[in-house]
Amino acid sequence: MRNSGADPQSSRAHTPSQMPTSSSRYYHAYFSPAEIEYLSEKQRGKQTATQEEKVRQNACTFLETIGARIGFPRRTIATAQVLYHRFHLFFPRKDFQYHEVALAALYVSTKEHDTLKKPRELLAVSYSVRYPELAAKSKNPGGEIDLDTMDPAMVENDRQRLLAIERLILETICFNFTARMPFPYVIKIGKSMEANKQTIKLAWRIAIDCYRTLLPLIYPPHSLALGSLYVAALLLTFEKPETPVRESENVFYPRAIASNLGEGLVWQDMFRTSVEDVDEFAHTMLDLLIQFIQNPSANTSPSTPSSPSPNLPIRDRHGLQAAQQQLYPYKPDYLIRLKIALREKEYESRPKKPLGPDPSALYNNDKIGQNEGTVRFLFFPPDTKVNVV
Repeated sequence: MRNSGADPQSSRAHTPSQMPTSSSRYYHAYFSPAEIEYLSEKQRGKQTATQEEKVRQNACTFLETIGARIGFPRRTIATAQVLYHRFHLFFPRKDFQYHEVALAALYVSTKEHDTLKKPRELLAVSYSVRYPELAAKSKNPGGEIDLDTMDPAMVENDRQRLLAIERLILETICFNFTARMPFPYVIKIGKSMEANKQTIKLAWRIAIDCYRTLLPLIYPPHSLALGSLYVAALLLTFEKPETPVRESENVFYPRAIASNLGEGLVWQDMFRTSVEDVDEFAHTMLDLLIQFIQNPSANTSPSTPSSPSPNLPIRDRHGLQAAQQQLYPYKPDYLIRLKIALREKEYESRPKKPLGPDPSALYNNDKIGQNEGTVRFLFFPPDTKVNVV
C-alpha cells in the first residue's frame, strides 16, 4: 500500500546512493624493498635522499633522548622509531615537523607496551630537549620544564596536534598493537649457533641501531637478529689475526659465526631467512656506521645520547663521546673495505616484486580528525592464509 503522505526528500535520504561510503584498510607488517623505495620517494617531496636521512636520524635521536630521560624500556623506544618510519611511508614529510610525529609515535608505543605516559608528561620532557635554554632555568633537578610556566595555548595546541597525529599513526597500523622485537632472538639464535658473549653483546647493540633504518619494515625480527649476529661477527674478525674455530667446547669464535652465516648453510631453512637478506642487512648497517663515524658532530649517533642538542654540558659531552668510541671504535676506511669485501661475494639479490596498487592511496591527511565514512581496519592483507593453532 502506497503512503501518499511520505516525504520524497526523506525517501531519497535512505537510498543506497546516499549511504555513507565504506572501505577496508589492511595492515601490512612488511614491505618489499621496491615498495619502500617508491613510497619513500613519493613522500620525500623536494627533499633529497640525504636530507631525508638527516631528518630521520634526528627523529631517532630525539626518541632515544626522551626514552632515556623517562626511563622507557628498549622495546618502547624501538617500536616508536619503527612507527615513525612507517608513518612517513604514507604521509608527506613537508606536512609535519619530525618532533611532532616522533612524539606521537612514542605515545602510541607506550600504549603497545603498557608503559603509558600522558601526553602532557611527554610534552614536558620534549620541551626540555627542544628548548635547552628553558631547561637550564628549570628548578627541577632533571631539567624537566614545568608546563605551568609555558604558554597554555601553545601547550594545548601541541597536545591536540599530538592526538591528531596519533590517530593517523593508529590508522597506518590498522589498530594492530602487535609488536615483535628481535632482541630475544639475538640471544636465542646466538646461543643456538654457540656464539661467544662478545659476539652476542655487539649483535644486541646492532639490533638496537637497526631501528634507525627502514630494515624493521622489510624483515621480520628473526631476520634482523641473524643480520645483527652476522655484522657483529664481521666487525670482530675482518682483517684480524686468524683464531681457532672454537673458543671452548661449546663456544665458537666470531670468525666461525661469520663464515657460517656468510656461506648460507643449513641455517637458511632452520631460521627461514636467506643469505642474500642477511647480506643486504649488513650493507645497510655498515652505511649507517660510516655515516655516523664520518660526521659524529651531527648528533646522528647510533648510541643513546643524553640530548640531541649541541648545547650539552661539558661533562655530558665527554661522556657521550667516550660511549660512542667504546661502542664502535672503527674508522670509515675500515668499514668501507669491509663493504667492498662483502660486494666481492656477489650474492644474488631477491627478485623485486611488482609494486601493485599504491598503498599510500589508502591514507589521506587532508581531513585530520574527521570521519570519512565507515572504515574496516583488518589485521592481515587480503588473501593472507592464517594458521590457527
